[in-house]
Amino acid sequence: MAAGKRTANRYYGGPPSDHFDGTLFFNPDGRPPGRFADLLKWQLSGGRSKWPTVFPSPFPQAKPDKRIDGTALRLTMVGHASLLIQTAGSNILTDPVWSERASPFAFVGPKRVNAPGVAFADLPPIDLVLLSHNHYDHLDLATLRRLKQSHDPLLVTPLGNDAIIGGAVPGMRLSAHDWGDRIEFGNDAAIHVEPVHHWSARGGRDRRMALWAGFVIETPGGKVYFAGDTGFHDGANYRLMAEKHGGFRLAILPIGAYEPRWFMAPQHQNPEEAVQGMRLCNAAHAAGCHWGTFQLTDEPIEEPAQKLNEALAAEGVSRERFRAMRPGEIWDVPRA
Repeated sequence: MAAGKRTANRYYGGPPSDHFDGTLFFNPDGRPPGRFADLLKWQLSGGRSKWPTVFPSPFPQAKPDKRIDGTALRLTMVGHASLLIQTAGSNILTDPVWSERASPFAFVGPKRVNAPGVAFADLPPIDLVLLSHNHYDHLDLATLRRLKQSHDPLLVTPLGNDAIIGGAVPGMRLSAHDWGDRIEFGNDAAIHVEPVHHWSARGGRDRRMALWAGFVIETPGGKVYFAGDTGFHDGANYRLMAEKHGGFRLAILPIGAYEPRWFMAPQHQNPEEAVQGMRLCNAAHAAGCHWGTFQLTDEPIEEPAQKLNEALAAEGVSRERFRAMRPGEIWDVPRA
């Protein structure tokens, strides 16, 4: 349900739709983010697990090839929701964060416990950035400035986020879109902007003023689904993806930042739900992200990977089909 109107939207102005009430975006037939009182209840509950200050990846930092041509598909994990997708001669980054903290401040906020899986200087030429929404663990302006200066990629993002980025990264090539839009991209590829169940905010006074989304990358070698950040929402959006796109060679799905469920379930799916999502959207393979780099919620650092393996075993799905990716890990994804 759409919430009552508050202040004017500082990022976007457009006609109402089934997910925009004229001022704020919302999840159709879904649940809004928790109230401030719920946030305080969670923060004071004492259920937060202690993470190590350093959680090194078993993989060395990767040095990606300049290009991967044809129908081959290579995925390299940077960390959290930042991944490098290489296929058909194109290099695509999702939600790039190379900063030490996922925070508006350099001195406080979630700090990364492992180095990026690719050193920034070792990135191949970046053609495209997919930016799912504006939370600080996904939209990192410092990294976008570096990418603009070194690579000048096109950045595709949902409505309203272009206002945030354009004001902070002058000259960045921006393409802002609504759910359901399709954008042609080089080498016989296209990007589809698709609904997920989440929300947005950069501070306390701009909740849901910019849209959130996932993306489908349509390539000669098959389709790749990057869900960004999402709650399971009874599988509704996964069913929609299967109906619209048929199936996927690869789905990149969040598996972490899910506890406590009473507070996090609307916005962050857990590993069991991610496995259900993989099956519902007809993905041949899946990569688990959004875990093990920034502590955002209560669960222990290694629990998402453990719970993922338990869920895969319960569903009779091979671990090779759904990997909990670690920084520096490289996966040449088989053809579906």
